[in-house]
Amino acid sequence: MKKYILILLTLLLTMLISACGSGTEAEADFQTIELNEVLTKQEEGFTIVDVREHSEYEAGHIEGAINKPLSELKDGDFDPLQPDLSYVIICETGNRSAEASEILADEGFDVVNVADGMSSWDGKVVD
Repeated sequence: MKKYILILLTLLLTMLISACGSGTEAEADFQTIELNEVLTKQEEGFTIVDVREHSEYEAGHIEGAINKPLSELKDGDFDPLQPDLSYVIICETGNRSAEASEILADEGFDVVNVADGMSSWDGKVVD
């Protein structure tokens, strides 16, 4: 019986150590900016990419933004994004844009994530 308890404790300890990780996770390969910096980045030549779903984008988006839903990026569909251009990634609240930024940065795209999103945007929108 003691043998089984020892094996079980060893397995649990191994799982716990694996779940905690080594603490050396790689840092993100993208910068995160505040919402009030979006238009400045656009003026600097960045293209705004709205990663909300098509219906959300069509309800109102920043002028000049293109729509590329996170769901498509997760499927590996990056068209029409080009690796030699720079992008500002925005969503509704900042969660999807962070995930999209990570995906795109891992693929070699130059991206800047927006900390907040369209739910906090008080600038002009087009539909």
